[in-house]
Amino acid sequence: MSNWTPHITVATVVENNDGFLLVHETDNGKAVFNQPAGHWDEGESLLTAAARETLEETGWRVTIDYLIGIYIYHSPHNHITYQRLAFAGTPVEQLHQKYDEGIIDALWLPYSQILARQSEMRSPLVLKVIDDYRSGHQYPLDMIHELPRS
Repeated sequence: MSNWTPHITVATVVENNDGFLLVHETDNGKAVFNQPAGHWDEGESLLTAAARETLEETGWRVTIDYLIGIYIYHSPHNHITYQRLAFAGTPVEQLHQKYDEGIIDALWLPYSQILARQSEMRSPLVLKVIDDYRSGHQYPLDMIHELPRS
């Protein structure tokens, strides 16, 4: 019997007039771009996790508006299967510029620059999620049911 466990992550697509909020980070010693994203921590809601990861990685406080989609990605680099829940968020305010370890910078990139830098994205999920957002994929947050712990 296998001990297989998928890694559940949250990601946030945040857009404003200057483009999309991305993080420039290091992954295995290589500089890459990603949405604000990270692992869902035990005891927190998915929405709290998405807002927390965005704040920790970019310094931006956001409101989470809706679910864009649920994505499964099998990484060829580390052979881990990731389940990503991608949310759309609205920027509220930038609180700081001290980022999580491994984050080089947080920046706003226009879609055209994201397309031009496809090879620099952390995974194909980055562009896929943005494209789904731009195509209008929107699922209400009330479709997520988190029952209280007993």
